[in-house]
Amino acid sequence: MLMGEYNYTIDEKGRLNFPAKFREKMGGQFVVTRWLDDCLVAFPEAEWQRITDILRSKSMVKTRDIQRFLFAAAQEVTPDKQGRILLESALRTHAGLQKEVTVIGVGNYAEIWDTAAWQRKQQSLSGADIEAAMEELDF
Repeated sequence: MLMGEYNYTIDEKGRLNFPAKFREKMGGQFVVTRWLDDCLVAFPEAEWQRITDILRSKSMVKTRDIQRFLFAAAQEVTPDKQGRILLESALRTHAGLQKEVTVIGVGNYAEIWDTAAWQRKQQSLSGADIEAAMEELDF
């Protein structure tokens, strides 16, 4: 399970140090693509395959926009010896990543946020919103 919050900077070449604790769970290669809320998502290969299988099991007509959104921007990444991954320009642009980045664990996957955007997102979540969502899920 991926948990925690880690702050890094992207270097001038677009490389991001990916958290060591996450690298162990993600495996030698994983997938990074666009995600909701203007951030990026990193999926371990098994989770990426599970998502692919779900999309394939549904009508192509119904899933075409989701497939376009996820697959068109997806890239397989392999951390280098220093634990850095290269994020392509289009992905960095989608998430507004310029320098300060926060990587968070979200159970089966990780999200990659511009740090200022992540801070705004956290501030926008009220206790009542979380309480309502938990109630909806029968917590």
